[in-house]
Amino acid sequence: MSCRTQPDATSALPGSGAATDTERLLEQANKLSSLNAWFEVALNNMARGLSMFDADKRLIVCNALYREIYDLPEFLTAPGTPLATIIAFHAARAGSANTAEEMKRQQAWIEQHSVELRQGKTFTHTQHLQDGRIVLVTNQPLADGGWVDIQEDITERTLAEKRIAWLARHCPLTEIANRFHLRERLEHEIESLLPNERLAVHLIDLDHFKQVNDSLGHAAGDAVLKAVAKRMCSTVRDTDFVGRLGGDEFAIIQKHVVDGDQAACLASRLVTILNAPYRVLGSRTGIGASIGISICPDHGTDADTLLQRADTALYLVKSSGRGDAAIYRAADEQIARDRIALQADLQGALKRNELVLHYQPVVDVAAGTVTGCEALMRWNHPRLGVLPPSMFIPIAEKTGLIGEIGAWALGQACKDAAGWQSHITVSVNLSALQFVKGDLAIFVKRALHASALDAHRLEIEVAEEALLKREAHTLDVLRDLKAIGVRVVLDDFGTGFASLGYLQNFSFDKVKIDRSLITDLAQRRDKMAVMGAVTGLAQTLGIGPIAEGVELMEELEGAAFAGCAQMQGFFFSEAVPCGDVDRAVADCLIKLAEYPK
Repeated sequence: MSCRTQPDATSALPGSGAATDTERLLEQANKLSSLNAWFEVALNNMARGLSMFDADKRLIVCNALYREIYDLPEFLTAPGTPLATIIAFHAARAGSANTAEEMKRQQAWIEQHSVELRQGKTFTHTQHLQDGRIVLVTNQPLADGGWVDIQEDITERTLAEKRIAWLARHCPLTEIANRFHLRERLEHEIESLLPNERLAVHLIDLDHFKQVNDSLGHAAGDAVLKAVAKRMCSTVRDTDFVGRLGGDEFAIIQKHVVDGDQAACLASRLVTILNAPYRVLGSRTGIGASIGISICPDHGTDADTLLQRADTALYLVKSSGRGDAAIYRAADEQIARDRIALQADLQGALKRNELVLHYQPVVDVAAGTVTGCEALMRWNHPRLGVLPPSMFIPIAEKTGLIGEIGAWALGQACKDAAGWQSHITVSVNLSALQFVKGDLAIFVKRALHASALDAHRLEIEVAEEALLKREAHTLDVLRDLKAIGVRVVLDDFGTGFASLGYLQNFSFDKVKIDRSLITDLAQRRDKMAVMGAVTGLAQTLGIGPIAEGVELMEELEGAAFAGCAQMQGFFFSEAVPCGDVDRAVADCLIKLAEYPK
C-alpha cells in the first residue's frame, strides 16, 4: 500500500486556476452590486437632498430628495449633466428668457460659486424657491476640485422663527407693537430728532373697558381691543407708530409735530373714533378713550420722562370725567404728589398687615391633578379698597420698597405652602429689581428654612424684563437658586423680548405661555401653529409648558390639542386666600374629573 498522497482530481483539470479567479471576480462583483444597492437605499432615504459635482461642474450623483426639492425632470439628474444646464432650467421655469445677457449672468454666478469652492472651506447659503419654500444649501469642496451639496428644506423652521421673533416685539392679539417695541422705537425717534423738530407721545387708556369683560366676557373684550388697534392704525399717518402697552393701555408716537395744537388735533380725532360704538360677537357695546400727551423736547428728552408726563396728563383726564385728551402741564404735578401719598401709604402697609397673598391653582389636565398654586399679591388699602399689584408694585419698584415687600411675599408663600398637600408647589413672582442685589438666594434659603418647605416645592417666576436688564447677573442668581433645589419658571412667554435666546442660555424648569397666545386659540390656525411650536420647543428642551389665563372650554381644548397639559386660569379657579386653597383645589379636581381626556 502506497503512502504517497494522490493529487486532487479537480486540481489537475486544465483551466482550474482560471475558474477560481472567475468565481472570485463574480463574488466581488456580487458584493459590489449589493453594496451599491445599499448605497442607493441609503442615499434615497436621507432626510436631506444630496448632489455631487466633479471639477468640470458636471453632476456625478444625486438622491431622490434633491430631485424633489428642486422639482427636476429625470433627464436633468442623469450623471454628466452640466450645472449650467440645471441652472438654465431653473431660470426658464422662473420666467427668465435665455437671452445672452441672462446666460452671461448665470455663468458669472457659476464662476463665483467655483471661486468660493476653490478656497477649500465649507460654506452655506439660503435659496428662496419660486413656490415659497426656503432651502439651506451647504457646499463641501472635494480634493479633486468637485464638491458636494447638502440641501435642507427649512421652510417651516424659518417661518416659525420669524413668527416667534415677530411675537417678541408685537402683541399677538392686536398685531401691533408691544411695550418693548414701542419704547425701543421711542428711544430711536428721540435720538433722531433734528433741531427744532418735535414729536408727541399719546398715552391712551380705554374707558369702561372692564365693563365689557364683565358683561360680555373676555372674548368680547379681546374683540374690542383688536377693533381699537385697527381704528388707531387707520387714523394715524404712516410715519406715526402705534403700540399696545398692555391691558387696555395703548400709545402712539406722533412724528413731525409743529406744536401742541397739532398733537391735540390728532388726540381729538382719536377720542371721537374710539368712542364710536363697537359691534362684537353679535352685541353692540360702547367704550371711551382718555388720552394724555407729552411733547419732546418741551416736556422731556428721554423715554421715561415723556411716558411719565403723558401718564400724568392722562390721570388728570381720567379724574376729570374721562373721554377727553390733555397735554401735560407743569401744574399737573399734583398728580405726582397724590402718588407720593400712595407711596407713603405703601411704606407702612406691611406693618399694618394690609398686604395679603391670594393663590391661583395650576392644574395638569392630562393627569387630572392640581400641581401647584401661584401667589398673587393684594393690598387692602384703608381708603381705596382692594388694589391689584399693578397699582402698587411699580411704586414699590421705583421707591426701593420692592425688596422688603418681595422678601415678605417669599416668606409668607413658603409658610402658607407648608400647610398644603405635599405634592402642591407654590410659585412666587420676582421683580427685576430683586435681582439687582446679590442676596436673593440668601432670602430664598431663609424662607425655606423658616417654613421647613422642601426646596423642590418652591418655584420662582421671572419675567424677561429681569433678564433683559442684567442678563448675566440674573442668570447667575437663577443658577444659584437651582443649585438649592428651587425650580425656575420663565413667565409671560410669547410677549417679551428674546425668549428663544433665554431658553438656550438657561435650563428653565417651566415656561408660562401668556394668555395672548391662548385667546382665540381654537379659531386661529396661526395661533395654534405657534402654540404647538412653542410647546414642542419647550418639551424638546425638557421644559414644562403652562398655559396661562385659560377661561373657556375652547381655550382648554386648544391648549391641550397643542400639547400643553398644565394650565391655570379662571376656568379652573380664581385666586383665593390661603384659607380657601383646599376648597379651590377640590373644585379644580371636580372640573378635571368632568373633562374627557
